[in-house]
Amino acid sequence: MTDRRTARPAAGRFHYLVAAAAFAVCMTGTTLPTPLYGLYQEKIGFSELTVTVVFAVYAFGVIGVLLLIGNVSDTVGRRPVLLCGLGFAAGSAVVFLGADSVPLLLLGRLLSGFSAGLFTGAGTAYVLELAPPGQRARAGFVATAANMGGLGFGPLLSGFLAEYAPRPLVLPFVVHLVLLAVSFALTLRLPETVAGARPLRTARPDRPSLPPEVRRVFVPAGIAAFAGFSLLGVFTSVSPAFLTTDLGVDNHATVGLIVSSAFFASTLGQLAVPRLGTARAIPLGCLVLIAGLALLAASLAWTTLAPLVLSALVGGAGQGMGLRGAVGEIAAASPAEHRGGALSALFVVAYFGISIPVIGVGLLSEPVGLADAGLVFAACMAVLAAASGAYLARRASAGT
Repeated sequence: MTDRRTARPAAGRFHYLVAAAAFAVCMTGTTLPTPLYGLYQEKIGFSELTVTVVFAVYAFGVIGVLLLIGNVSDTVGRRPVLLCGLGFAAGSAVVFLGADSVPLLLLGRLLSGFSAGLFTGAGTAYVLELAPPGQRARAGFVATAANMGGLGFGPLLSGFLAEYAPRPLVLPFVVHLVLLAVSFALTLRLPETVAGARPLRTARPDRPSLPPEVRRVFVPAGIAAFAGFSLLGVFTSVSPAFLTTDLGVDNHATVGLIVSSAFFASTLGQLAVPRLGTARAIPLGCLVLIAGLALLAASLAWTTLAPLVLSALVGGAGQGMGLRGAVGEIAAASPAEHRGGALSALFVVAYFGISIPVIGVGLLSEPVGLADAGLVFAACMAVLAAASGAYLARRASAGT
């Protein structure tokens, strides 16, 4: 099978780090509004259910892009797709700068979802393909770390700016626009890795496809991604309200730090994967994730802060182990010409994990309250993670 990677000069050995930086900047924008939803509620006036719907619109934007054009970078090239993603991210920031109604919040989140959808599969493939042959394993970590690290940096940046700088609903998005402009300029200078890439205007809707080589590993990888992203979805959508309303934490920087700690723990959890191996990392990540869900349930049940912080750290680490293991398994099994589409299909499953449980928590929070709704979520996700771990352990012991 022919390799569609293009030749690169030795001077380009850091190109994959530049691509990863652009990846992180794009993902930063997707979580930037998280600590600010309380301020938007005061400014506009809407319920907690609306917060979860606004958040879920982002996930549906990601899923829509991945389903329609998730593998388009395999034909038109990685770089033009990522440039479009940065453009959508800038559009989202501009909308948020003038957001004074729920429809504008929804539009801003939808554009943010488009940007993440374009970056998620193509950006991961681009980082892997730009890496020199001797640094492919490191590039796998860099790609997933850029994804999770960018997601973690968003609430940290906006939380601190909202608490300690003027104009909390303006300055975070201005800073992000500056970072996007720099990322756009740097991405323009990167080489293309898809040989024979066609012009962007030739792109057509085409669902992500799974080559036969990938199907064997896709189910366990997808299950792990779904469960892990579900925990992250709840943290980014409803934990700020729980921290403020139930735990009395009204410092935006503290809220942003607690939310971001789950994503940074995910990045650290990924460091354990090379020693474990990708196949073992996925079931072990599910077990660690169950421990994180138990801590989340304890915090909700007893209305205490410490278990919530530990839940972010433990659950995030489990999610990171499972995610890097899943990406590694899918990337290794995929032919080069189908890698972007296969990774996009994996993240379709992951983002369903963000959207569906979050909406469920929002719907339940109206009749039973946010804490009890979170307990129901934790129980459901623990059952799913346990079933996933059992299936994966059985599969590993059978040697299939």
